[in-house]
Amino acid sequence: MSLPRLSRAEGPGVLRPLSAAGNDGFFAALDQLRLAQLRAVSTTTSSSSSSPQQPAFVSTRRLGREEVLRAIEDVAGEVLASIARKQAPSLSFVYRHSWATVRFNKEVGLQMLPELVLREQKFTMQCSMLNLCMTMKVLHMIYNLVQTNQNSTKRDLYYQYPTVFRSQTIVNNIVDNIACLLRVPRDCLHVQSTSKGCVAGNLCYIEEDGTKISCTCSSNGMLVSNNVHGMHNLTTQARFVLVVEKDATFQHLLDDDFCKRFHPCIMVTGKGIPDLNTRLLVRKLWDTFHIPTLALVDADPHGFEIMTIYKYGSLSMSFDAANLTVPTLCWLGVLPSEIERWNIPTTVLLPLSDRDQRKLRGLLGRPFMELHPEWRNELEIMQARAVKAEMQALESVSPGLLSRYYLPNKLQFGGWL
Repeated sequence: MSLPRLSRAEGPGVLRPLSAAGNDGFFAALDQLRLAQLRAVSTTTSSSSSSPQQPAFVSTRRLGREEVLRAIEDVAGEVLASIARKQAPSLSFVYRHSWATVRFNKEVGLQMLPELVLREQKFTMQCSMLNLCMTMKVLHMIYNLVQTNQNSTKRDLYYQYPTVFRSQTIVNNIVDNIACLLRVPRDCLHVQSTSKGCVAGNLCYIEEDGTKISCTCSSNGMLVSNNVHGMHNLTTQARFVLVVEKDATFQHLLDDDFCKRFHPCIMVTGKGIPDLNTRLLVRKLWDTFHIPTLALVDADPHGFEIMTIYKYGSLSMSFDAANLTVPTLCWLGVLPSEIERWNIPTTVLLPLSDRDQRKLRGLLGRPFMELHPEWRNELEIMQARAVKAEMQALESVSPGLLSRYYLPNKLQFGGWL
């Protein structure tokens, strides 16, 4: 959807700041978007329930502690049975980093297909032997956590045996492999990760331990909960959720009182590529309130990909896509076509690097692009001009342009894709 016009004050070329305060019609386009999304969700739900055959996708389900323990015991039992038969013990995982393992489902996003590309860990190869030993070690640690009803972070798991695991990344990957193997959300393993994302605006909730949180009172944003599943009694009057790619832009908008001037709203940032907790929160906000979710990212391949992670998910976590994606999310900006429209100076534009160009070509080939010709058009504009722009580049046109002119006009007149 293109931006119909800019709101201008008396006189040529003077932009008039917009605010939701005292402007009853400000949220009209957002309210229309919400109604359209609710109708679409209702139609999708009805058609899915009446459809005789659905593609087989890997999905997770929440298990109680006893069920998780039995699932772990079954895995360990298979390894022990192989040893008893004097066979090389092994574990087989779906390889979570191959596009051959996923298909695009427009109602959910990128979903994993079952048992297509397997990676086997066994004792017959030195490298696989080490990986199997580390996996069994983490599995044992998880078993103890679930059995004693305690929680731990991935970082804590790593530092129990740093010389064995060698790096935090290895532990992170093993934990996610186990969640995929058992077909459960990661929090069912009682393993958490420390959140890096922040949330601000018109949102209150209660943590699992009973702590009451009000995001309205925070001037810098509240850290996203480490236990999003445990959040309850969420309340808001927000009319939209704004997902901001970068923390610097998030803080800039807070400093400029964006949440107050466009009250009521919620702002979330994953500070770059979003962690699991931030993605869980954005999904939880949609499930709880069903209000429009809009993404503000840089006009570059990296920013576009981050937007699609919130909307359709990531390759590595495709087995849990139903809990992590918000397919109704809209791309608010910054659009490549707007670089010229908003007269962003060429002095603040950056050339696309070789890596950017490769990323861009890869994005144009993603399975969801066929559903969004308007996205393809924007990426092709970026590709043709071979330049990129950060969100902050709007400030080079005029101080305050981002929060006082660009975003208000986009929100009021429906300038999202």
